[in-house]
Amino acid sequence: MTNTPALAVIGGSGLYEMSGLEDVREHDIDTPFGKPSTPILTGNLLGARVAFLARHGHGHHLSPTEINYRANIYALKSLGVPRVISISACGSLREDFAPGHIVIPDQLFDFTRKRKNTFFEGGLVAHIGVADPFCPDLSAQLYQAVQTTGADVHSGGTFITIEGPRFSTRGESNTFRAWGMDIIGMTTSPEAFLAREAEMCYAVMAHVTDYDVWHISEEPVSVEMVIRILDQNTQIAQQAIRNLARNLAPERKCQCPNALNEALITQPEIIPPETRQNLSLLIGKRQGAEGTK
Repeated sequence: MTNTPALAVIGGSGLYEMSGLEDVREHDIDTPFGKPSTPILTGNLLGARVAFLARHGHGHHLSPTEINYRANIYALKSLGVPRVISISACGSLREDFAPGHIVIPDQLFDFTRKRKNTFFEGGLVAHIGVADPFCPDLSAQLYQAVQTTGADVHSGGTFITIEGPRFSTRGESNTFRAWGMDIIGMTTSPEAFLAREAEMCYAVMAHVTDYDVWHISEEPVSVEMVIRILDQNTQIAQQAIRNLARNLAPERKCQCPNALNEALITQPEIIPPETRQNLSLLIGKRQGAEGTK
C-alpha cells in the first residue's frame, strides 16, 4: 500500500478514533501559511491510506474565524492528498432537512467577511472557477457511502457559510431562507475554494443539528444541541468514511485536477521569487499566465 493518502477527512478529532485504522502516523507540517490546526494523522483503513485533520484543533479551541484554512489545505496537499471530505455541523433552513439528517450539498454561498480565502496573492493572481464548488464525482460517492449506512441523507442543497462564532439572529435566519439557502454553517468557506485552488476534490458530509432559529415550534440552536446530534452521528460518519475508503474510485474523473489550467493570469517575469517558491506546490510547472478573462 502506498503511503500517499487517497483521501483526507477534516472534522472533529473523534472521527479517527475508529476501529480498523492501522499503521497510524503523525505528521507535524509547516507551510508557507503557518501551521495547520493540528498535526495530521494518517492511517490505513480498509485498503486505503486516509489522512485526518481536526479542524478546530485539539479540544476545539479555534473559532471558525481563527482556523488557518490555508495551512490546513496546503498541508494536506503537501502529503499528496487528492480528495478531501469535510465533516461539518449545520443548521437546517428548511422543514424537510430535520435534525439528525445528513446533507451532501452541491452549492455554496460565502457570507464570511474576515477570512483569507485564496492562496494567490503577493504578486501572483489566479481567478479560479467555482460555479460548482463541490466536486460532483466525490459528492456522488460520498452520498452513496452515507446512504449505505441507512441514515437519512439528502443529495443537493445550498450551504451558506456565516462568519460566526455567534449563531444567527431570527432576522438573519429568515433572510437566508428567503434567499433560498438550505443549510447554514461556519467553516465550509473558504475551505472549499482553497481545495479547488489546490486542485483537490472536495465534498461535504453536513450533519443537521438544529433548525437554526427560524422555526417557531423548535428550540433555537444551542451548543448543547449541536454536540448532542454530532455525538449521535459519529458512528454514522465513521461508517460512511469506511464505506468510502473501501469503494473509492481509483481515478478522478472530474475537472478538479485541472482547475488551475486557465486560472493563472500574472505574467511570469513579474512573479516575485518568494511567491513563486511559496506556491510552487500548487502551480507546479505553471509558472505564468495561461489566459483568463
